[in-house]
Amino acid sequence: MTRNAFQHEEVFIHLIREQKERFYLLAYSYTKNEQDALDVVQDSIQKAMLSLERLEHVDYMKSWFYKIVVRTAIDFLRKHNRLQVTDDDTLHYLTPAKEDIYEDVDLEHALATLPQMYREVVILHYFEDLKLADVADILDIKLSTAKSRLYKALKLLKIQLQDVKGEITHG
Repeated sequence: MTRNAFQHEEVFIHLIREQKERFYLLAYSYTKNEQDALDVVQDSIQKAMLSLERLEHVDYMKSWFYKIVVRTAIDFLRKHNRLQVTDDDTLHYLTPAKEDIYEDVDLEHALATLPQMYREVVILHYFEDLKLADVADILDIKLSTAKSRLYKALKLLKIQLQDVKGEITHG
């Protein structure tokens, strides 16, 4: 193993240890199942370890690994030919307590009802704090597509949240 490959491996291991909950939640946002999300993360780590030496710049490791997780999750869903819906209580239970908890249950529900292509842009941009250019790269879409999906997602979320607010005030 070259010195560079060894350094990449050390940085990768540190990244996984520091961000494991975030990677799990990203996988969970696709699979909607605890065990499947763990399998996706495990498969992603294995794929990354096998191709780590091909990563040219360690600075891109985080977005590179996000891309692997997203692709592995999508492959998993295709392979198993299923999409699942998860109730709010389960999602709340599985969400780590330290950060990114949806304080607003209405927002959590509205986000869960978005089509996957819109939800993933919102999650990666707002909850994973990634730049839209990185989101586009991770999802293998053009930057303009990422921007339009984010715009559409925010518009849909606004409509849903206004509907909920209207139900509460008129209910």
